[in-house]
Amino acid sequence: MAEALSIDEARKLVLHAQRLPPKRQAGPAVAATLSAIGHLGYVQIDTISVVQRAHHHTLWNRNPRYRPDHLDQLLGEGQEFEYWSHAAAYLPMRDYRFSLPKKHALASGERRHWFDRDERLMGRVLERITREGPLMARDFDGRGKAEGAWETKPAKQALENLFMQGDLMVPRRVQFQKVYDLTERVLPAGTDTSVPDADEHARHLITRYLQANGLGTAAEIAYLLKDTKPIVAAALRDMASGGELLEVQACGHRYYALPRSLELLGKPLARRKLKILSPFDNLLIQRKRMQRLFEFDYLIECYVPREKRRHGYFTLPVLWDGRLAARMDCKADRPRALLHIHHLALEPWLAEVDAFCAALRGELGAFLRFQACDGVQLHRTTPSRLKGRVARAIER
Repeated sequence: MAEALSIDEARKLVLHAQRLPPKRQAGPAVAATLSAIGHLGYVQIDTISVVQRAHHHTLWNRNPRYRPDHLDQLLGEGQEFEYWSHAAAYLPMRDYRFSLPKKHALASGERRHWFDRDERLMGRVLERITREGPLMARDFDGRGKAEGAWETKPAKQALENLFMQGDLMVPRRVQFQKVYDLTERVLPAGTDTSVPDADEHARHLITRYLQANGLGTAAEIAYLLKDTKPIVAAALRDMASGGELLEVQACGHRYYALPRSLELLGKPLARRKLKILSPFDNLLIQRKRMQRLFEFDYLIECYVPREKRRHGYFTLPVLWDGRLAARMDCKADRPRALLHIHHLALEPWLAEVDAFCAALRGELGAFLRFQACDGVQLHRTTPSRLKGRVARAIER
């Protein structure tokens, strides 16, 4: 029989597994960053920069001592690598071999990338990088190249196809643009390159997901990982029947959990510690899951026409009291070192407004420093009657 968890217990388990809010950590700050990447399994890369980009934001929320140059350092040391999880991501190098099934499937034609394959152009691109060393897409723009006219867009597609099928890796970025080099020149010596079979791969996906998320279903574990749900579902059944996993009931749904994860329920949760999250935080990325477990119906409205937005362009979910208590649409005005809170929308259930505002004030100091800002301006709140109350609290 599946063990039953209350909704509060389910949320507590998920938040502890996500390391939110974070606990004090000893040792070098960069080691804490690597630990966070290894624990989460991936950190999504995103280009939007109205506030610190998502990969920095997500790691800062697990490691308050995080600095953006940590990712460059870890990439340069071969401790992490760029590839595709459910989206573009940084992944721990220890998991490199689990990227190989997808790479081999793309290289063989068993699976298709979204870019058309121009084999001749891919060969020319690969030959240039072999001969010249690391190159960026802009190095193929055709200005004065002896090889003839290069067009940026086709060359970029060739680079991405070679990257996705494993011939190229990204040893670094320059102004957020990828630098590509041969995998054999980037991959650290001694990296395990044995290809896992389907069952081992499924078990890896399950273990990594449940370690980082506490609870999961087959659909959640296989989220946006093409063709993996059937093998994940079969492995879940096998692991549960063998005692490697527990079945738990929460919010009217059946989930799986690692047996040791339930020990997290005995640990206190820092409920009054507030955290301002990225829309692409690992906690939030599956919207149906958030609606079910946290009763939080969330949409990133930067992809919605302006006139149809309810909360703002890039609303940041706010974690407080073990729940997602608000949404904060922000923009960092870096030349003026001013953080604009265009809209702070409190969830309807939130009654302890003063306690929430005190927690928000306590977190905003660190958040402003992370955004390279030293001031904050609140423009609008929902409910609107709370604007003065919130403004007085956060501007003290």
